[in-house]
Amino acid sequence: MDRLEAMSVFLAAVETGSLSAAGRRLGMPLATVSRKLSDLEAHMRTRLLQRSTRKLTLTDAGADYLAACKRILEDVEEAERAASGEYSAPKGDLVVTAPVLFGRLHVLPATIEFLKIYPDVNVRLVLGDRVLNLRDDHIDLAVRIGALPDSNLVATRVGAIRPVVCASPAYLAQRGVPRRPEDLARHDAICFDGLAAAWTFRADKGDIDVRVNARLVVNSADAAIDASIAGAGITRALSYQIAGARRAGLLEAVLQDFEPDEWPVSLVYATRGRLPVKLRAFIDFIAPRIRDRLADEHAA
Repeated sequence: MDRLEAMSVFLAAVETGSLSAAGRRLGMPLATVSRKLSDLEAHMRTRLLQRSTRKLTLTDAGADYLAACKRILEDVEEAERAASGEYSAPKGDLVVTAPVLFGRLHVLPATIEFLKIYPDVNVRLVLGDRVLNLRDDHIDLAVRIGALPDSNLVATRVGAIRPVVCASPAYLAQRGVPRRPEDLARHDAICFDGLAAAWTFRADKGDIDVRVNARLVVNSADAAIDASIAGAGITRALSYQIAGARRAGLLEAVLQDFEPDEWPVSLVYATRGRLPVKLRAFIDFIAPRIRDRLADEHAA
């Protein structure tokens, strides 16, 4: 029995909550997962998991063994990183994830420049608006927008973004500029799918929700912005998404005195012993560049 592999299977089963989910994470058939756990329990001469059709439950012995497995597997990973030179020079592979449009506008340009300077580092940039689990999806660094939940992850704040209501100059000239959120009732709105009912604004007595007339509903920020530039109506987007269009005079922001609170932008990564030099180099390189770009957009 490969004891390290058995520990990994046991850890995956506990973290995912089922043998089938553990198999999917590890790329291992369900029957193999079940057999390896049975072999481990036979070797330990004790039951580690209580299995039912609905869930897995740790026994007392399993809870103690789980903590030991985590320490051992992290020590092995640390030793492998040290032996491969990850702590002596920036080299190896990095997996980075970011929201689609933010990643394309801000993370991708900085990553391209980073690769020119560090020829021994390879980056896989995963752009998607679904929040990935750093451990389950083997992510080294995630760019997160919004408040972060309490966790054992480390977060480096690089700036903030804000929701902005905007429209084309031609549309505003024809339909008038809304001065208060309630004025939106007289305007055509372009909304994201699932967020069409109301927009939230900050007022003297707290946040208020204002219903808008959704003449067009789309499922991407790009589509809403393009439609607004074309004069189809007023839309709400994030500040970084429309920064270029505002600089070009294609969109104008309105109701800025009523914008809700800013959303922080953070670089998030796990702490498992020493930080690999490749990851530290990447963070040190892109953090000030994203921070500067967001500061410029904030001042716009």
